[in-house]
Amino acid sequence: MILDQIKDPSELKQMSLQKLGVLAREIRKRIVDVVSVNGGHIAPSLGTVELTLALLSVFDPIKDRVVWDVGHQSYAWKILTGRNDRFHTLRTLGGISGFTNRDESPCDAFSTGHSSTSVSAALGIACGRDLQREDGFSIAVIGDGALTGGMSFEALNHAGHLQKNKFLVILNDNAMSISQNVGGLQKYMARMMASRPYNTLKQQIWDLSGILPDSLRRRFIIGAQKIEESMMNILVPNIIFEDLGFKYVGPIDGHDIKLLSSIMRRIRRHMIGPVLLHVVTQKGRGYVPAENDSASFHGVGPFDANSGKQACSGQEGWNQVFGKSLLSLAETNPKIVAITAAMAVGTGLAEFEKKYPRRFFDVGIAEQHAVTMAAGLASKGIRPFVAIYSTFLQRAIDQVIHDVALPRLPVVLCIDRAGFVGEDGATHHGAFDVSLLSAVPNLMILSPSTAEELDAMLRFASTYTDGPLAIRYPRGTAVCAQEELPAFEPGKARIVHEGKDIALVSDGGAMPIAQKTLEILKTAGLKPWLVDLRSLKPLDEKLLKELGESCSHIFTFETNVISGGTGSRIAQLLCSKDCRVRNFGYPDSFVPHGKISELNELIGFTPEHLAQEIQNSLKA
Repeated sequence: MILDQIKDPSELKQMSLQKLGVLAREIRKRIVDVVSVNGGHIAPSLGTVELTLALLSVFDPIKDRVVWDVGHQSYAWKILTGRNDRFHTLRTLGGISGFTNRDESPCDAFSTGHSSTSVSAALGIACGRDLQREDGFSIAVIGDGALTGGMSFEALNHAGHLQKNKFLVILNDNAMSISQNVGGLQKYMARMMASRPYNTLKQQIWDLSGILPDSLRRRFIIGAQKIEESMMNILVPNIIFEDLGFKYVGPIDGHDIKLLSSIMRRIRRHMIGPVLLHVVTQKGRGYVPAENDSASFHGVGPFDANSGKQACSGQEGWNQVFGKSLLSLAETNPKIVAITAAMAVGTGLAEFEKKYPRRFFDVGIAEQHAVTMAAGLASKGIRPFVAIYSTFLQRAIDQVIHDVALPRLPVVLCIDRAGFVGEDGATHHGAFDVSLLSAVPNLMILSPSTAEELDAMLRFASTYTDGPLAIRYPRGTAVCAQEELPAFEPGKARIVHEGKDIALVSDGGAMPIAQKTLEILKTAGLKPWLVDLRSLKPLDEKLLKELGESCSHIFTFETNVISGGTGSRIAQLLCSKDCRVRNFGYPDSFVPHGKISELNELIGFTPEHLAQEIQNSLKA
């Protein structure tokens, strides 16, 4: 195999076009073989193989700095920059990351994981390069989806103003068909479409449609729209990016290595100022199941490499419980709407979108906009439910404070993936939302431990009008109650087990660990209380103070960093009591990628370890 013979990416510069084609096929097979076992972002990375080969054929990955937006399309880059022998460890504990990581390789210019950051980072790298009088290109590779994030346009606007040389933005467009670049005519037509005469003529044509007979009017309008859309597919990128100050090249076939390399060489040698290269690629390229269903193969768990069939647990996930509950509520309340930021499937809203398309809003990768749009909807008496991953809610904290909590608007934040998410690692763990949101006035925070509690909390949220509230729930299979639960009340905890002298107090996500810890302690002869908090803000102060009076020790469990978390607020509440409060949760560090069970083991957040720590505390 050619791939196994490559020792350094510089070898690609001397490789024939034929060999590069063979190498592309070998890389795709390597990606499919590993991701089918480990899971990962397969469709995005299969779509950028030729682009990666062209980049490494023209540029130097050390001297020229390449920033991959999100980093989920960088598997070929990892394989070709010295990590092929470790690629089988992708997304496993102690193995290589599923995103680019500066600590992993000097070829990774910037650590990534979240969307729309690449242009800002690459521009900063270009400015740092110039300040230190260094050489080399600074390159951002960004997908068309990431351009829906406002940060990318902020960076493009600034880059156009600075007019840095050797600054290249590659737009990896995998959502539209290839449009033919028509050179000088394209530039002429772009200017014409922005002119007053063109727009006046366009208005006159639409006015003309108004006097046509009904039998002709519809056909006339459809024909005119098709002509305009065809022109816009060719011309709009030119207009947008050149007006921002970039020299625009494209769109070109992102799977044509010869063409890609040729154009990149010309850009490297001849073009001055910031350049935007528009390449069109196909997600899932070279693997038929992913080509046919790129959305399902965007990010996957283990699957059968031959058939493409993905493993199914047969159990309902928390996101599915959320989606079904919200759909049920929407049937009887026409004011309920759902908002998501490019995560309709992941958050469980796909069926809601199908059934209520007018009441469903996918805003793209724009979490800030999602939250403030929800605030606007709430101000008009609509009941918005914003489904968002915990890690991505971090991007909209100002909007939560300023636009939602301050005016006490009844927006419901449905925080998915709270706690560890597993193999996606430090950039995606939902470890900070409680700490960030607990300090915000007027905001209620709820944490279900069972599917039934989540449903009850959503029903409560659908009628709550005194302000915003957040409901956080973990990734994975939802826990079903084994007994009838008391009715949900905000600010009221649930006593799971009555005890004596010591108490275990847990948020919803940590309840499985707390329950197993309880059983170990009971076996050791102890009689702990076990409390399911349900409401993290407000806390059930009455119950907690009673426990503080009757218990010598209270131990808190939470799926959030300890610093600023629920446990620290409980300790503050009980600081005047004689009982000792000890907090268990996530450490003050970024926890790496791996299976959730492995990560809990890594930080000592397992029933066995916690039971031992509790017994040690009681002896101290």
